[in-house]
Amino acid sequence: MQTLQELGEAVATRRKLLGLKQGDVAAQAGVTAESLSRFERGRSAEFGSRKLLAVLAVLGAELDIVVEGQAGNLDELRRERAQSPAGRAADAPSVSNTARR
Repeated sequence: MQTLQELGEAVATRRKLLGLKQGDVAAQAGVTAESLSRFERGRSAEFGSRKLLAVLAVLGAELDIVVEGQAGNLDELRRERAQSPAGRAADAPSVSNTARR
């Protein structure tokens, strides 16, 4: 993850996976439901570290610092490939003369 929006989306995904409501998570973390909602939707200019850590604790998650290019997860590998010139060429749609059904 490289943006606050991506982090917010990851928090929303984790919350939904656990079947938790925004209001419940917000209350347990000591933040407003509106603040959490804006953060999850990427509509917040910033979301303080204390708030983030409190929300992550409620979700049973933690923040991990990973050196760029060392992540090894599939999303990171795809992103790196898409950013390289060779990766963009390989991912370009191919033109085919066969009729589609």
